[in-house]
Amino acid sequence: MPVLELTTTGRVSGQPRTVMVTSPVQDGETLVIVASRGGDDRHPAWFLNLRDEPHVDVAFAGQPKRPMQARVASAEERETLWPRVTSASKGYAGYQTRTTREIPLVLLEPLGPGNAP
Repeated sequence: MPVLELTTTGRVSGQPRTVMVTSPVQDGETLVIVASRGGDDRHPAWFLNLRDEPHVDVAFAGQPKRPMQARVASAEERETLWPRVTSASKGYAGYQTRTTREIPLVLLEPLGPGNAP
């Protein structure tokens, strides 16, 4: 499964925080990542960071880092994407059974002229 380097801004510290995450689904230039934390009942810190500050930097597929906009998939988007995510990696379905929280899907979208940071 493709791995990307995600840099968020710490919601408390304001400092850059970089993690490696997988992207089981890509739609054109939009990358889908899963805030599973292995099925834990708490969201991963990177998810909380991008939820508070959606402007992120992403390095993917050997390309240099580039600015992107993160957003949580809507209920309708998740309904369509979740089967694709679990088809790409069966582990995510197992993670969902370990927690009562709905595991969020995050869409990382290229910044266009109207939404630059």
